[in-house]
Amino acid sequence: MHGIEPTRRPAGPAGPGGRSLGVAVVDPVPIFRDGLAALVHRSQGLHWAGQAASHHAALQLCEQVKPDVVVLDSALDPNCHLTKLLNAGDPALIIVTLIRDANRTQQYLATAIAAGAHAIVPRSIDSRRLAEAIRRAHTERRYIDPSLAALTARPKRAAAPKGEPAPDSPPAPRGGMPLSRREYQVLQLVAEGLENSAIAKLLFLSVETVRTHVKSILRKLSARDRTHAVTIAFRAGILVARAEDGHVPVTPDTTAIPGHR
Repeated sequence: MHGIEPTRRPAGPAGPGGRSLGVAVVDPVPIFRDGLAALVHRSQGLHWAGQAASHHAALQLCEQVKPDVVVLDSALDPNCHLTKLLNAGDPALIIVTLIRDANRTQQYLATAIAAGAHAIVPRSIDSRRLAEAIRRAHTERRYIDPSLAALTARPKRAAAPKGEPAPDSPPAPRGGMPLSRREYQVLQLVAEGLENSAIAKLLFLSVETVRTHVKSILRKLSARDRTHAVTIAFRAGILVARAEDGHVPVTPDTTAIPGHR
């Protein structure tokens, strides 16, 4: 059984910079996570740090394993709340966002970058380019795939009447995140139907601490009860309907890749 390593450490063959980068993946599709794991295993200078399929699992993974890089599916983060929380929780963490076609817009890319994404690449990117994007994002702390560069370029500003925003200003993103990282995790699990005792076990908290977080969530969302809080959160875009897959336990490694141990 692998333990969860609380600090970053080299593992696997080192790259040109002398240190191997721990890469974790947050994606709802099991076969896609397996493919990314295989890519990481065979790429020099990278090692596998774990996987998650939901927001709370991603936050828990990053808190416990502390990967160097997280590869995040844009479908799981349509309002970039998770990106913002991951960035705030660990400013050294590099976030590589895989852009699906539905999120391939100037507004989404601007919001993701503002929330703390360091690299923006299409989800259809080939494996060689993705490995290079991970390395460059870690070295330069910014990488935009050439195929998406036009969406991040600032067009020439047209003159605007005094007091009005420039015509090229992207629309403001949907409401901000009123909850703390831990409250967000608790609300995700409440939405999955878990009671306080089960949430406490999963997040390694006391039941009383979970109860306190739930009270704070109800207050911040002006909700009558847990069900009302979940309804408000989905309507406000704070919670996102789960895409295609269920919860994946947080582990520092996976046995899903034949031939890799």
